[in-house]
Amino acid sequence: MTKSFLNNLEWRFAAKQFLPKPVSLEDLNKILAAIRHAPSSLGLQPYHIFVIADQKIKEQIEPIARNQKQITTCSQLLVFCARSDMYERIDQYLELSQTTNQFPPEKIEQRRASLRASADKRSPKEKELWASRQTYIALGFALAACAELKIDSCPMEGFNKTELDQLLKLSDHIKSAVLLPIGYRASEPEFKKIRFATEDLFTFI
Repeated sequence: MTKSFLNNLEWRFAAKQFLPKPVSLEDLNKILAAIRHAPSSLGLQPYHIFVIADQKIKEQIEPIARNQKQITTCSQLLVFCARSDMYERIDQYLELSQTTNQFPPEKIEQRRASLRASADKRSPKEKELWASRQTYIALGFALAACAELKIDSCPMEGFNKTELDQLLKLSDHIKSAVLLPIGYRASEPEFKKIRFATEDLFTFI
């Protein structure tokens, strides 16, 4: 019987170390496609993801990430970064919208005014927080895609963001948010998965 996506969610766990087995380019592209198709507020996709396969770079990142072995043993390390350049992103989105759907100029300008009004309401800090939340939605789609493909992963916040941003030479409007090493688990989980009960997590009204 073919395993379903929901079965694969039961299978996944946060792998702490990976086998020296590469994730194929075909599967990697499927994961990236899931990220690309993730929903985002206003459709702006305010994030950028670095896909790091270079072992030397991963070795430089490992001490920045508390020497956690996921970093250097993974096949690829995905660095999810949030973009706070909301106005520039709006212009890019509208240019793409016009090219894709051939909207009339007046409709594009109406949409630009609406999106800019939304941006105007946010302080620089609020723009960063908004972008970070959208980035985590994209992360969720990456995790789901990995589970569907039976590829292991481990979302990680335990790293020095300032040092990583400097290492990757990020622009001021791009900040690292979360890491996702992917690959194939070196060992099966030692303990059973712990999740709170349905009654604890959900209220039905």
